Amino acid sequence: MVKQAARVHAGMLFLAVFLQMEAAASAAGMAKAEGAQDGGSNRDTISHSLVLVQRLEALLIQGNGSDVSLRVETPNADEVKVIQAHALVLSLQSPVFEEILLSRNSSTLVLRESSNCASVFDKFIRYLYCGELSLRLDQATPLHKLATKYQVLSLQQGITQYMTQNLARDTPSGHVAGWYEYALQAGDVTLRDSCLQYMAWNLSSLLQSGEWVTISSQLLMSLLQRSDLILQSEMELFSALEAWIIQNDPDGLTAENALRAVRYAMIPPRELFLLQTQSTILARYQESVRDLLYMSYQFHSASPLQMAKYFDVNCSLFVPRNYLSPVWGSPWIINNPTRDDRSMSFQTQLGPSNHDANKRVTWNVLFSPRWLPLSMRPMYTETGAMQPTRVEGGRPRIIITPATSSTDFAGVSFQKTVLVMAQQQGKVVVKHVYNFHQSTEENGDFLAEADLYRRTSEYLMDSSLFLHIVVKPLYQTLISTKN
Repeated sequence: MVKQAARVHAGMLFLAVFLQMEAAASAAGMAKAEGAQDGGSNRDTISHSLVLVQRLEALLIQGNGSDVSLRVETPNADEVKVIQAHALVLSLQSPVFEEILLSRNSSTLVLRESSNCASVFDKFIRYLYCGELSLRLDQATPLHKLATKYQVLSLQQGITQYMTQNLARDTPSGHVAGWYEYALQAGDVTLRDSCLQYMAWNLSSLLQSGEWVTISSQLLMSLLQRSDLILQSEMELFSALEAWIIQNDPDGLTAENALRAVRYAMIPPRELFLLQTQSTILARYQESVRDLLYMSYQFHSASPLQMAKYFDVNCSLFVPRNYLSPVWGSPWIINNPTRDDRSMSFQTQLGPSNHDANKRVTWNVLFSPRWLPLSMRPMYTETGAMQPTRVEGGRPRIIITPATSSTDFAGVSFQKTVLVMAQQQGKVVVKHVYNFHQSTEENGDFLAEADLYRRTSEYLMDSSLFLHIVVKPLYQTLISTKN
């Protein structure tokens, strides 16, 4: 009863100080009146919220009416930080603090935090008082840890949003893979998926950074198993994997699983042969991937249609990723994309098999900035009524079709992929990926978030829309099944 009475007295003392502070803020602040009709009477609002936040910050700094001391210690007790705080504020903002304060035996709470978390603990407490904080990139993870530990949901969500918006920021040693590992440990699904997607869609940047050789084997396999990776070529991926294995010297099973995730059939046979003769890693694990190399050479020596009769050509070995090499597609820069329809043509190799190395397919592409489906277009029923030359409203659309048909297309379907670039933190990154058979209308959300009329839109660079089109042949298995 004595402890409870002491807590009530402390709470009442803080409340009295708080009310005095609010009264002072009301006297000093500027009133903002908003006239509104409500049942025939005017209703005005007087707001001093900004001044009130400033008073709360001053209360924290000066320690007036403090009824609890937070003693923040690191594991080795080599760093101690003491903060004078108020139980009422801590309890209102954090259910964890509320529980701790209800069971405390003294006016001092000893909190043990890691060195990184201890270094930003004052920022964390300031957020509880003021609802805002400033931070650097390297402070995001410890602040997120504190918000998670003390169940401050608003700060946790705010830091997650900050991190997802700063994936493209340049740092000396890289940070996206580290954030992914942390999100995986913390159970933050939003941050985890955002980091993984960013790395998959901008893989070449990761492969060329110092962060690549430091990633975990779990993250490595998560990336290698994806078909939506965006990079120059499969050879680029193998070279990076070789560097990772040399640097980390993983156990045999991890190295074998990683090497078996490489899509060797997507590497031209000449380069594949050089790999076998020059790669020390491939020489060491030759037996683990022998069957994949054998099937890859067969893939390059026979027509895909013939291969489909004997092998499952839908397995990952024969499925292309999003390669930026000219053999697979073409970049397309559209100046003033809201102006009118545009068209272009480009060529790709018929397929990744060396059997088709000399066969080319010409593709015609049409971009319409304001396309409307027939069901949404205005109807003109009067005879002789003039049709509009331009449909107002609508949404962007791209159609990709082959210039000619060919018997070589038998057993092959072509998936078109449009990569939409955007500028973030001064860096060009892949913002969206759209897969379709002939038209982006199949997606329904092509460039739905892009405001192409706004000159400052992140989708526009020098008033131009930057796209990259990839054409991927997908083969149909023709293996006959026995009853």
